[in-house]
Amino acid sequence: MALALKTIDAVKGLEPVVLEVKGLCFFADYFLICSGTSKRHVVALAQRLEEALGQAGVKPLGVEGVQEGLWVLMDYNDVVIHIFSQELRQFYDLEGLWGDAPKTEVTPAPAAMALNGSGEGQVKKPEFESGSSS
Repeated sequence: MALALKTIDAVKGLEPVVLEVKGLCFFADYFLICSGTSKRHVVALAQRLEEALGQAGVKPLGVEGVQEGLWVLMDYNDVVIHIFSQELRQFYDLEGLWGDAPKTEVTPAPAAMALNGSGEGQVKKPEFESGSSS
């Protein structure tokens, strides 16, 4: 999770939020949600995330929406990453839809967060494990 947040910060993703949906849905433990300012920005965020996580040995089970660049969904098994255009993020309101899920807004940006010895910021879990999502 820390690598994904760091990558989102590096590509200037907007308002990253982590929802802990464990126990609320059967297909994921966490949603990582952020926005891009344009179709190109949404696509760039998705491409950089897939590249950074891939270099760390973590491959997605599936990626959808890159062609359209409005809402990209990246399935990393326990973590599902949603990258929205700002308009679609407001329209679909996943944070409201999953309102019972504990929510961590990542502020200040991950690069500015004080890191503990494990290299993680205020979002404590999950670290992507190469064996769990390949």
